[in-house]
Amino acid sequence: MTEAPDSPVWQLVLVLWGTKYPVAEVNHLIATVCRHAARPPRVVLITDRLREGMAAGVVQRLIPDFFMAPEMRGAGCQTKLCMFEAGVVPDDLPAIFIDIDTVVLGDLTRLLALQRDRRTVAILQSAVLPFGALARALFRLTKGRKYARGNSSIVVYHPAETAHIAARYRALVAEHGFNGIRPMIADERFISWAHQPHMRAIPRHLAVKLPTEFMLPWRWLIHLRARMPWVRRRWAGLVALTLPGAEVKGEALLALPEGGEVVDRKGRRLIWSEAALGPVKARLTEHYRALENSGGTA
Repeated sequence: MTEAPDSPVWQLVLVLWGTKYPVAEVNHLIATVCRHAARPPRVVLITDRLREGMAAGVVQRLIPDFFMAPEMRGAGCQTKLCMFEAGVVPDDLPAIFIDIDTVVLGDLTRLLALQRDRRTVAILQSAVLPFGALARALFRLTKGRKYARGNSSIVVYHPAETAHIAARYRALVAEHGFNGIRPMIADERFISWAHQPHMRAIPRHLAVKLPTEFMLPWRWLIHLRARMPWVRRRWAGLVALTLPGAEVKGEALLALPEGGEVVDRKGRRLIWSEAALGPVKARLTEHYRALENSGGTA
């Protein structure tokens, strides 16, 4: 059977609970993804309740009760593991999950090429030990005590090959209780641990965490990096930028004067200037101005 030209070939997955993000902001994110994408996705919103006013065509699925436990909605964000629960996200297409405060700058479908096969899960690298052969060997030799781990602000996966992640988490909660073993303390740790043999890092030329990429303790080094031509070229080609943490958010950035600074709890500083952020400053400004105009909150 010939595939219809407008049939989706991938899925955008979002997880939403509580009242932090208004529907207008979620719709703005969806519209931004679709505007940049070579092929528009099927959009699956996994939510604690059906949301009125969602964009046309959005498939809403309820978060399973198990993953709505109050402790899972805390800092560890274990509720996000519901994206792997069998039957929640349709398993016919590959999927890309993004946090709702992700800044989408380009075509997310480029991330699909990271899947070596349907078992591959790609996330942002966050620890010193990189995903790869060495990490897999250490994982085997230490029987799971040592492993590479990443950040789950972006997750590239195939629902047909990853239901075991949610199933194993359920089984371990039943056996050991909440946070009963170390990998259970955060969703991203658990994903990395439970699926270690097939984990892969999202390259930094495609997506980065804003604090990791742009925030350093030293002003001189921030400005030096931003002058390097190869760094500026990489920044210009980013398809997504994630903003984990509470210190750096859209409304705070737009309120800064040129050259203003934000310092996080680790002592890293972000300088709000083209000299420090290169082409990313203009793209962030455009993104958050458009979000304000859409009726969402920056």
